[in-house]
Amino acid sequence: MHATDASERPILVTGGTGTLGRLVVPRLREAGRAVRVLSRSAHEPGDGVVFATGDLDTGAGIDAAVAGVEVVVHCAGSTTGDEDKAATLVRAASAAGVRHLVYISVVGADRLPVRSGVDRAMFGYFASKLAAEQVVADSGLPWTTLRATQFHDLLLTTVRQMTRMPVVPVPSGARFQPVDAGEVADRLVALALGTPAGLVPDLAGPRVHALRDLVRADLAARRKHRLLVPLRLPGRAARAFRDGANLPRGGVTGRRTWEEFLAEQAG
Repeated sequence: MHATDASERPILVTGGTGTLGRLVVPRLREAGRAVRVLSRSAHEPGDGVVFATGDLDTGAGIDAAVAGVEVVVHCAGSTTGDEDKAATLVRAASAAGVRHLVYISVVGADRLPVRSGVDRAMFGYFASKLAAEQVVADSGLPWTTLRATQFHDLLLTTVRQMTRMPVVPVPSGARFQPVDAGEVADRLVALALGTPAGLVPDLAGPRVHALRDLVRADLAARRKHRLLVPLRLPGRAARAFRDGANLPRGGVTGRRTWEEFLAEQAG
């Protein structure tokens, strides 16, 4: 195969219709790459994007989805079972000769001790992400993994779910350094178009916020009032969370702040 042939082969994006994937796809197209999106439901193709119907939970359609693909950007995720989805994808990608697997994980996946049932009930997502990271690293495929902090969009969803009731229990000591999903998409695309790099520096937003302040800022932006009550979560993982295990240690800092994001939402 000639060196120019690789750029003509499509890049597969799993989770390409989700919060992050829908931002990754157009950026890849702007870079001149053909894109194939893995989806559990059928979609019409358009603007250099085709859809492959498949399910990472069952494995149905995954072999066809990775056929002829040079790079896979794995954005599909859920609250549990990410390692099983990654294993299904890795098996198919290995058989298809994929040359670069790019995975998005979460900051703190390696530092939250998820051991007990209580830990897993509240922080199982982190453990699942770490297990998926290991599947990717052990796959035998050339790989890149980026850990990012919580996206503004998803954190806002969580905050608004918390504030549906007039009295809001807020986990005490919880802090976040939320990042703009568009900035994460920019970084993922740059990594996908580059050479496999293993575990790369974390990506986080520019500021650390106490969860109570994130809640208050959103309530103020919507001119709503709620009673916030501190709640101390039990377990080793919760203790590590209070100690900042979900915050980056070095890495790359984004530019867009939580305040700017909220202002745009209000607008």
